[in-house]
Amino acid sequence: MKLQSFLADSIEGYVRYRKASGRASYSYVKNVVLFDHFCAREYPGYTELTQEMVDRWCKQRETENTNSCVSRIYPVLDLLKYLKKRGKTRITLPPVPKSLPRTYIPHAFTHEELMRFFTACDNIKPRKGILSAIQRITLPVFFRLLYSSGMRTTEAIGLKRDDVCLENGVVSIKSGKGYDQHFVVLHDTMLSLMRIYDDRMSDILPNREYFFPTPDDKAHPPVWVTYHFRVLWDSCNGSKAIAYELRHNYAIENINSWNYQGFTVHDKLLALSKSMGHKQVESTLAYYSLTPGISDIIESADAEMYEFLIPDTEYEKD
Repeated sequence: MKLQSFLADSIEGYVRYRKASGRASYSYVKNVVLFDHFCAREYPGYTELTQEMVDRWCKQRETENTNSCVSRIYPVLDLLKYLKKRGKTRITLPPVPKSLPRTYIPHAFTHEELMRFFTACDNIKPRKGILSAIQRITLPVFFRLLYSSGMRTTEAIGLKRDDVCLENGVVSIKSGKGYDQHFVVLHDTMLSLMRIYDDRMSDILPNREYFFPTPDDKAHPPVWVTYHFRVLWDSCNGSKAIAYELRHNYAIENINSWNYQGFTVHDKLLALSKSMGHKQVESTLAYYSLTPGISDIIESADAEMYEFLIPDTEYEKD
């Protein structure tokens, strides 16, 4: 991730700007750094950005689909907009392919799969060294936190000790998606587990800053989550899944539990949306399409919400 080209100072300023704006996205920064490496490798000795550099980078590659191309290009376009507003470049922004609708369907976890997965987390083979000790006590708690709270993986790895109140179980998410801070209330069983974990981790790293730290008290990178989830999951399950799908599972399980309960679906939907850090309730509504038998659940719990989400459609007869 070390910057190599003449853009280094500008990119460092851009990264600081994004952090100050509450948009410290790892994927954005990663793609900007890859663009920096591209400029250093393909245009050695250059001291100024050219249209050719930008156009070459933004051209869709034969090995990538349209959405992958868009994901790679947009961070660099955002960097260029940042530079243009500050009078540091006059580059013309190239056109970007239009994103295609995604058809991604999250993995539907079974109870047996999750039991096997968490059993694998609890039985990681002991090895020598502080890194191994940290992983053995962190991974079982970390993945249970994702499962029981619906946090984004990046939110969980970015948690600091001051963000987690072990007295009342309220977690403050300050590094979520976008600008808004939100709060998550832990289940009592999860809170008890977090307290035990905190005591054990304090014995290894006293006065640490991060709740789930690396040996040098830094936040784990996203690849740490991806790698360990895949290794543990593949060790006990034949299906394919990713750690982020624990968040999807949390939303779906909550919606499934709303049947025959006292509060209205409106209140539950709003609470779930706020807890998951969604800016718009519409983002939470998307999970309705992934919930089996959702129409029966909504109708039995709240007839008014049922009429709102699934209106009665009259067809004209010939």
